[in-house]
Amino acid sequence: MAGFPGFDTSEFPGAPEMAWLKANTNLVWCGYYLGPAPSHVSTSWMGQRAALQAAGWGLAPVYVGQQIGGPGRHVVSGTQGTIDGSDAVAMMTQEGFSNGGCVYLDLEDGPPFSAPRTDYVAAWADAVRHGGFLPGIYCSHALAVAVQSQQPSARIWAFKVGTTGRHLFPGTNFPDLHPAGCGFAGAFVWQLAQNCVLSLMAAPLSSPVVDLDSALTPDPGAPR
Repeated sequence: MAGFPGFDTSEFPGAPEMAWLKANTNLVWCGYYLGPAPSHVSTSWMGQRAALQAAGWGLAPVYVGQQIGGPGRHVVSGTQGTIDGSDAVAMMTQEGFSNGGCVYLDLEDGPPFSAPRTDYVAAWADAVRHGGFLPGIYCSHALAVAVQSQQPSARIWAFKVGTTGRHLFPGTNFPDLHPAGCGFAGAFVWQLAQNCVLSLMAAPLSSPVVDLDSALTPDPGAPR
């Protein structure tokens, strides 16, 4: 069984670009970055929900939270998880996402899944549920089993890619592989390629760089 192809990119490509992609490719959904978030200061996607959904796009709201290492903020604790989960709820509400919709906490780091990150994730997910939304977790496929064990009701968006370097992806027919192909059978979404430079003839995009994904549904942020 195939999945539903989508993409995510940290900056909103623009309304004309999104319209072209909808009309000329097989992409059916996209990531929707909430901001400002602890490790994602841009607000370029904010305010776009209504128009994107009216145009037929499925959306996967992303909250880039505290990180263990690398770029971003690093205040990883249960207390901060509650604060950030409440922040995600506020932005989901502000943007008009439906009650019960899913918002994905972005964890950029690899294994292990241990304290204090476990405390942060648990508190964030509890705050999201308390606010009336469904938690999802974006994480490495190598963390997926541990994360799902802690959060059995959360949707897992697992990344497993061949390369993180920029590389050309030509054409308009994007991968629609089943998310279980990431190696975690319970994956709801699989990020299967990162830093793809799209080559789209006649598109109003200037060498766009995106990550490519495939999901179990055409709207990975929709309520159950």
